[in-house]
Amino acid sequence: MSLRKFGKIKSIFSALALSLLVTGAQAAETIKIGINLPLSGGMKNLGSNSLEGAKIAKDEVNAQGGLLIGDKRYLVEFVEGDNQSNVEVAVREALSQISGENVLGIVGPIISSIAIPVGGISESFKISMISPTSTNPRTTQKRPFVFRACFLDDFQGEVMARFATRDLKAEKAAVLFDFDNAYPKGLAEFFKLSFEKEKGEGSVVFESWESDASDLSKQIARIVESDADVLFVPQYSSELPNIFKQLEAGGWSKPVLGGDAWEASDLLEICGESCKGQYFSSHFAALGAKGIAGDFVKKFNEVNGSTPTAFGGLGYDSAKLLMEAISRIDGFSGNLFIDRAKIKEQMAAIKDFQGVSGVINMNPSGDPLKGAVIIRITDTGEFESYTTVNP
Repeated sequence: MSLRKFGKIKSIFSALALSLLVTGAQAAETIKIGINLPLSGGMKNLGSNSLEGAKIAKDEVNAQGGLLIGDKRYLVEFVEGDNQSNVEVAVREALSQISGENVLGIVGPIISSIAIPVGGISESFKISMISPTSTNPRTTQKRPFVFRACFLDDFQGEVMARFATRDLKAEKAAVLFDFDNAYPKGLAEFFKLSFEKEKGEGSVVFESWESDASDLSKQIARIVESDADVLFVPQYSSELPNIFKQLEAGGWSKPVLGGDAWEASDLLEICGESCKGQYFSSHFAALGAKGIAGDFVKKFNEVNGSTPTAFGGLGYDSAKLLMEAISRIDGFSGNLFIDRAKIKEQMAAIKDFQGVSGVINMNPSGDPLKGAVIIRITDTGEFESYTTVNP
C-alpha cells in the first residue's frame, strides 16, 4: 500500500473518529422529548399551531444553554411524530418514541379521542405525557403519569352554560354534536347538565349524529321548532363550515356557541361571515395579551408571521411545564425508568407556574386549576376576550 493511499485512509478514519466523538458528546448533552400531534390532515392547523408554540419554548431554553439538570446542561431535542388525527398512528408514534427514541416525556396529543388511548400507553410505560388541549376527564383519570395544560370539559361546559343563561339570558338551549367523538360528546353532556341546573329539566334540546354529518336537516328542524334561544355546537373548527351552511339552510339565525376546539387561525377563512359575532370558550386570548403572554404573541408573530391561537399558547405551556419538571430532578441515574418516574413526581408538584395561558397549579391528578376565557369573534374576524371565568 502506498504511503499516499495509507494517508488518505488514515485521514478518513481520523475524520470518522472525530465525527463519532462529536456525535457522542452531543448525544450525552442532549435530551429528547416526544411530540405527538396532527401535522397533516384535517387537524393540521391545530397541531401545527401547538408545535410552533412548543418550539418557541424549546428554543428559549436552548438559547440559554439548555436545561440545567443537577450540575450539567442539556440541550432539548424534539422527536416529532405526526399522528394524522388517527388513533392507530398516534399509538404507533408513542411506542416508537418511548421504546425506540427513549424520550423522557411526550407533548400531545391534542384531541381527546386520541389523547385518551395514547394516555393509556404512557401510563403503561410509566412516562409523563402532557396534552395541551385534551379537555375530556378520561384523559387523566386514574393515570398518575398523564397531565394536561388546559381546563376540563366539565368546567368548560359549566362556563358556556352560565354564559348562555346569565349573559345571553337564554331560557332554553339546543345542543348539536357528534355522538361518536369523545370530545364533543363529553362537552355536550356537561353543558346540558349545567344548563338544566340553571333552567330546569327539559330546558335543553339534545340532538346528535353518528359518523356522518352530511345531512343534519332533521336534527336542525327539531332545533328550530324547539324555539331554543341559543345553540351549542362543541365541534372542531374544520367541521364548522358544513354545520353553519346547514344551519342557515334550516332557518337557524340565533346565537351559536362553541368550545375551545373552535379556535383555529384559519377559522374565518373557512367559516366566513357565519362565525362573526359568535362566542366560544378558550384558554388564551392573543388580542390584547400583556406580560409573558404578550411577549409570546410577539415572538410567535415574528417566527411564523401569524397570531397564535390557544393551541399555540398551550403548546408552549405544555413544553415549558415538561421541561420545568425535567429540570427539577437532581440528575440522571442512568436508569430511564427511574428518571421518568422522578420527572412525573416533579410534574405533579409544580405550583404557581406562570404560563402564557395563565397561572397553572398542577396536582397529582394531572388536572391544573385555571380559568377560562370566553372569546367573541368580532366583525373584523378577530378573537377578542369577552370575559374571563375562574373556577
